[in-house]
Amino acid sequence: MKTPNGTLVTTAVLTAAFSAPALAQTATHDHSAAAQHKLTLDQGGKWATDEPLRAGMGRIRALVEPQLGAAHAGKLTATLYRELATQVETEIGGIVANCKLEPKADAMLHLVIADIGAGTDAMAGKDAKTRPALGLVKVAEGLDRYASHFDHPGFKPIRNVR
Repeated sequence: MKTPNGTLVTTAVLTAAFSAPALAQTATHDHSAAAQHKLTLDQGGKWATDEPLRAGMGRIRALVEPQLGAAHAGKLTATLYRELATQVETEIGGIVANCKLEPKADAMLHLVIADIGAGTDAMAGKDAKTRPALGLVKVAEGLDRYASHFDHPGFKPIRNVR
């Protein structure tokens, strides 16, 4: 209902606009819950994975590992870092969209994804405090944390990350 000065309508619209994202987040997959945890094993063992997760992480490893040597040698351009960041972000988007893990494993996965995301932000130039090469290292370290905490047959940590 519109009041003479429009206050009621404006308040209702703003309330709906600001509460809709919160409602949507709780109604769907909540990726922020993992931020409250520390990466741990599943009662001493690795967390279960599913095929979309394994495929996506395998593709990310295949993108990142071959570039580390060039990054350490200072041979990757800002454009190449941005392109690599975009490719990794695309893979992470696919993993998140197809996430079918049990809640505790999912929470642990999102800690790894947060590390990878921080690395891609640096590679894309979104984090001015971190050089793109260190962003690539952060992504590789995230992959190594994944390898040590998730059951992914054949997935090997990346050697010589730094």
